[in-house]
Amino acid sequence: MHHVDFIDYPVSDDTIFFVAPGQVHAFDGANDYEGVIIHFNAYDSLPYCKITSEEADRLMLLVNEMNREYSLTGAFAHRDYMQYLLRLYLIRIRRSGERKEMQKLYVSCIANRTFVRFRQLLEQNFHRVHTVQDYADLLNISARTLTKYVSQSAHRSPLKIINERIVLEAKRQILHSTLSIKEVAFQLGFEDPSYFVKFFKRMTGKMPKEFKNEAKDR
Repeated sequence: MHHVDFIDYPVSDDTIFFVAPGQVHAFDGANDYEGVIIHFNAYDSLPYCKITSEEADRLMLLVNEMNREYSLTGAFAHRDYMQYLLRLYLIRIRRSGERKEMQKLYVSCIANRTFVRFRQLLEQNFHRVHTVQDYADLLNISARTLTKYVSQSAHRSPLKIINERIVLEAKRQILHSTLSIKEVAFQLGFEDPSYFVKFFKRMTGKMPKEFKNEAKDR
């Protein structure tokens, strides 16, 4: 199993995982895994996909070329060539990977553009900005319009997305930092730690300490 932000995904041959910046992840200790890590920025999709063994062989040719080029930092157009190889790699995955399709977003659609901007602002401000109205103000639109656009694009309310992002970060900090519950609350913009505890309980069904103890016992 591959544990990514408190969700378990099965690991089998010819599986490609996409781990976003900031995500906490680990493989279980039951098996020895062999694979390749490619570090790059700006990828937004489902967390994994399956490919055929034949396609895995083709992708490894690109991986080997990336590895060779990586050491040639002084070569002509080194950066451009690495980007080109990465794009080829992602194109091949997109063509052959088997995964559940996400709803496509279009730059020509104002609702989709607003949703993407909302997600960007949320990632930058979730530590201190918690209300739909505040994000609507940042976008210079009404809260009603923001709710409409987000619901059209993601089939969820903006408040639900905001709360899920906050509680995800809370889980990360509770389990993987040395901060106290009170310090986590302050870091996430809760002036009253007791309100944070109630919020966490409402979102997860567990008190923060209960969540931490249960996670450690697994």
